[in-house]
Amino acid sequence: MKDLVVGIDVGTTGVKGILLDRNGRILLERNEPCDLLSPKPGYAEEDPKIWWKNVLKILKEFSDYGKRISAIGISGMVPTLILIDKDGDPIRNSIQQNDSRTVEEIDYFKRILDEEEFFKKTGNTINQQLVFPKFLWLRKHEPENVRKTRWIMGSYNFINFKLTGVPNIEKNWALESGMWRIQGGWDDEILNLAGIDPSLLPRVYDPWEIIGGLKDNVARETNLPSGIPVVGGSADHIASALGVGMNRDGDLLLKFGGAGDILYITEKLKLSKRLFIDYHDVPGQYVLNGCMASSGSIVKWFKNELSSGMNYDELTKMAEKIAVGSDGLVLLPYFIGEKTPIFDPKARGVLFGLTLYHTKAHLFRSILESTAFGFKHHIDVLKDEGFQIKRVFMSNGGAKNELWRKIVSDAIGYSAVYIKNNPGSSFGVAFIAGKSSGLFSDWREIERFTGDSEKVEFSKRNNEIYEKYYRIYRKIYENLRDCFEDLYKLIQEG
Repeated sequence: MKDLVVGIDVGTTGVKGILLDRNGRILLERNEPCDLLSPKPGYAEEDPKIWWKNVLKILKEFSDYGKRISAIGISGMVPTLILIDKDGDPIRNSIQQNDSRTVEEIDYFKRILDEEEFFKKTGNTINQQLVFPKFLWLRKHEPENVRKTRWIMGSYNFINFKLTGVPNIEKNWALESGMWRIQGGWDDEILNLAGIDPSLLPRVYDPWEIIGGLKDNVARETNLPSGIPVVGGSADHIASALGVGMNRDGDLLLKFGGAGDILYITEKLKLSKRLFIDYHDVPGQYVLNGCMASSGSIVKWFKNELSSGMNYDELTKMAEKIAVGSDGLVLLPYFIGEKTPIFDPKARGVLFGLTLYHTKAHLFRSILESTAFGFKHHIDVLKDEGFQIKRVFMSNGGAKNELWRKIVSDAIGYSAVYIKNNPGSSFGVAFIAGKSSGLFSDWREIERFTGDSEKVEFSKRNNEIYEKYYRIYRKIYENLRDCFEDLYKLIQEG
């Protein structure tokens, strides 16, 4: 009886695998570590061979259930770049999506491309995440590796290839590479300018499409049956959105991680230069998304550097006693610049309104409130673009803090559903595999499997107060933008 599916997520710090049954229960869960490598400033790389070793180990641990596995799904970081040789092996370490070595290449493409036309075609701005500037860097600095290249792929595409022997790319890797037209098909102009032969790019698959079956040699090594179907898989953040049950037009997810992620589901294709766009794993839907560069990382910084040894629970209890608005203290959370919606790497953190009256508790609460204002800024962008927020979800580690959840709900003016203990991307991609194999009949079926949840109600009175502080929050950046530029130049001068 084929009543189980495997979901595996290739993450920055580890590879996570789950074995899921048709009732949404996780029978087994495994994690194997991997490391982010930074051999030079601005470099971000990983060893794909470690990913593959970890995947094999996880699959072998699931082998007792092998005859019951109906399909395998893999998710991973996007748009990671991997060069693969004719034997199917990685030529060098991956270049990760947050690698920033391509400053000169990005400037070059900004000079020669019509950025407005590029945006209309691809839904992307010209930024450090794109794949083709990285490939141009490799052509200039590692021509011998480029000459050996037979395929270009991303993280989960590479694992799919090793499992099946079938070269593949999933649609969101293609889209986020900057080389794919949002209406479909590779863009010849970009490929030509970057010197990328179209033959290096495998066929593009939808997330639920079956790529092929588990190869005989992989089956022998993992003690699994040969031929288990492997699907196209998913970008990790999109699988994570699906994993919390986001499958309807108007769904919004706020993720309280080290960075703050915002994901919005829409059936309408509409681009915004203030947000990123992806295809949803659910057919016919798109995901407008944003990322605040600093969120939980500021909370961690405060605890480590300024809390006098207090733990998170102690800080939270103190902050609970502080009034909404932290008694006039407003924090601008741009500690490492900001991604969406302002795209300003030169912006910096600002503590505004500080007096001798303020305490550690005020500072800590202002940090939590600043993230709430950042989430609200993205919601305002969505509303400006004509989108309607219908359901709001909260997830990730920071959302375990009840005060933080309440502050965010009050500040944005929406009640929300907090998803407890959701396993994230591996769960989402397992569901995709199950939908492809017939284990699940409808995309909305995942709503039954999202685990324990809790309703977070917002206070209208608190929302009215936060609205006034939020206006100040927005003005701080606008009034200091030129100062951030001057400060950046001063620092660069040494």
